[in-house]
Amino acid sequence: MPQTIFTHPLEFGFTCVVLFVAQVVYVVFGFGSGLIAVGTLALVFPELKDVVVVLLLVNLPAELLVSWKSRHEVRWRPIVGLGAGIAVGILVGARVLSLSDPRIILTILGWFLIGVGLLFIKLPTGGRITPPSYLEVPTGLLSGLLTGLFGTGGPPLIVWYHLAATGKSAFRANLMTIFLLMTLVRVPSYAANGLVTAPRMWSALLVMPAVLAGAWAGHHLHLKISERTFRRLVSLLLAVLGLMLLIRN
Repeated sequence: MPQTIFTHPLEFGFTCVVLFVAQVVYVVFGFGSGLIAVGTLALVFPELKDVVVVLLLVNLPAELLVSWKSRHEVRWRPIVGLGAGIAVGILVGARVLSLSDPRIILTILGWFLIGVGLLFIKLPTGGRITPPSYLEVPTGLLSGLLTGLFGTGGPPLIVWYHLAATGKSAFRANLMTIFLLMTLVRVPSYAANGLVTAPRMWSALLVMPAVLAGAWAGHHLHLKISERTFRRLVSLLLAVLGLMLLIRN
């Protein structure tokens, strides 16, 4: 048998359940898998790198599928500006992480997400605005900074597309396209640094049936949820993720 990160069948089963749930949330909303999976599996696996790399590999099929099926919903002009900021922000975030304690930033982010999530629940659909183009790079910079610091750069992008009042399919398509581009950069980068090992690849392959089942369930849920319910659930999930950040911190 090939070597994996699992030392006991219960670890494998627990990982499959967590990744199934994380993938359902990811494909329904276009975000959330990282905090759910990493935050939960870090309690089981002592080596956090194992969890991060496996999650990176198993997220790729869903990102490819959703980005391709919803490609007509993707607006590339904002993505270019956001992407430029993300690229710089990741480098800055990694540097900041090496020089300071990121817990203060993490706490601020947690409270910010809770506040924004509760505000969005009350915000009427017609009250949202399209963020101006000059905020694309700063928003991407903040997202990249958080990715470099914590591996969780989604919140600024979620707020951006939530404010824009795009439909649920466009919201998910644009987010997952950005995450796909980030994954395509991170995988070779991780491989070059020796993080994509054989045990981690075999582990990703073993849990893939559970991941694909979660993606299938998430896609069907996404189609059935109404626009209003979708927006309320996104707002609630933002607040929950903020609370998870505070608890983890």
